[in-house]
Amino acid sequence: MRPIEPRSALGTLEPAGDRWQLRFTRDFPHPPEKVWRAVTEPEHLEAWFPTTIDGERRPGAKLRFTFPYEEAPPMDGEMLAYDPPSLMELRWGDDTLRIELQPTDAGTRMTLIDVFDDLGKAARDAAGWHGCLDILAYEVAGEPKPWTDEEGRDLGERWKILNPIYVEVLGPEASTEGPPDWHPEGESGA
Repeated sequence: MRPIEPRSALGTLEPAGDRWQLRFTRDFPHPPEKVWRAVTEPEHLEAWFPTTIDGERRPGAKLRFTFPYEEAPPMDGEMLAYDPPSLMELRWGDDTLRIELQPTDAGTRMTLIDVFDDLGKAARDAAGWHGCLDILAYEVAGEPKPWTDEEGRDLGERWKILNPIYVEVLGPEASTEGPPDWHPEGESGA
């Protein structure tokens, strides 16, 4: 299991008008086209993204998001921007997700921004997206993802490690909501 990154790798929380946004930046030692495939193609998305993304890859297209193990009900959304291999922005339920890729001398810099309404869920969601991006690093590198059971389901192990860190860093106002009921930690309210 890879160690937790230095705090500089943690996502940041910022106001976004009358909403909030979490921002994550990751550097990959791979070309943008390879990272783009991992963040847009269904066979790669299933490794790291919490839902399917069903619908056309074009601005204005209606989307449907389904949790693979029926952890929560499906959600509707919309593709807001799609510019391969550098930008995908979508409405994911009530959140707006933006993924930007920029080439660097060493490979690709990815920025994921999640814009949402409820400040109280920031630590919970930050831990979730951070864990997803950790798994994405394994997917892009072609390595098996850790923290799974025999059926390949994420056991929430990375979230369990990261959530207390985000609760501490983002503070009590950003930590009023615990994990969703479907999450492995949801029953305990941890």
